[in-house]
Amino acid sequence: MKLDPSILRSLSLDSTSTTVSSHGSSGFNATAKISTTLPNNTRKHFFLKSSPSKAAETMFRGEHASLNAIHSVVPSLCPVSLATGVGEDGNAFLVTDFLDMSTTRTDSPKHQQQQQPPGKQHSGISLAAKLAKLHTTPAPIPDGYDKPMFGFPVTTCCGDTPQPNDYKASWATFYAENRLLAILSNCERNHGQDAEFRALVMEIVELVVPRLLGDEHLNHGNGITPVVIHGDLWSGNKGRGIIGGGGEGGAVEDVIFDPSAVYGHNEYELGIMNMFGGFGKGFWDEYHRYCPKTEPVEEFEDRVRLYEL
Repeated sequence: MKLDPSILRSLSLDSTSTTVSSHGSSGFNATAKISTTLPNNTRKHFFLKSSPSKAAETMFRGEHASLNAIHSVVPSLCPVSLATGVGEDGNAFLVTDFLDMSTTRTDSPKHQQQQQPPGKQHSGISLAAKLAKLHTTPAPIPDGYDKPMFGFPVTTCCGDTPQPNDYKASWATFYAENRLLAILSNCERNHGQDAEFRALVMEIVELVVPRLLGDEHLNHGNGITPVVIHGDLWSGNKGRGIIGGGGEGGAVEDVIFDPSAVYGHNEYELGIMNMFGGFGKGFWDEYHRYCPKTEPVEEFEDRVRLYEL
């Protein structure tokens, strides 16, 4: 297996001390492990995704920005993304820190709940607490705006479906236009129009979304503050591993991966999580201890059902 020169340049690696080998699997892309020896004689590992698909460049650009948005808030929650682009061979690529999920080492739940003394590498933070921190940290203010906005700097993909993320001041408007109507347009483009289906979607957009998600309705009329969310978080996109490739002293962490991020309502994340399962009562009790349900609380389940669409 040969590493494209563009990737070597992106990472500033020496080809004479760098190898690449097939690693893992993906439904959409080829995946590999890059290993190199740094000038100080330490070994460093990276994870590579590549694809000849024309859609992959958009997909990887979105994942690159998504990983780094999450990592900037909770560094122990996901690998950092280091490079993305198109190689000399025409294949799109994405390179991240290596995430070693092959380890059999475990930590006790008690250890997971406790902060470690200074100098320890393990964060000591559970997945629920990490996600709550992600979901309670206000999004950055985009260039050209004077407050955090709902959206994301680049198009992201859920599976292989592009998601438009142009910024909106209102979450209800973003969810209606950038998610529900965007999906409707994609369906009609690929499968033709269905009058009954369109009427149902429009009823949700015009009646249900404003009723449940309107700024004047949520949090006693105070609206919500956008936060970064993973965007495709189900049991298959979480696990336990060592960020950076492991080695002596590597720390096993609860991690998430393959994001399709957006700055939005934290409960939007819960739609996919609830739909596919894999998160137990203990997880939710801890999560909501740090990240309370949005008011009105009595409509929480209705909002989550809406976000499952």
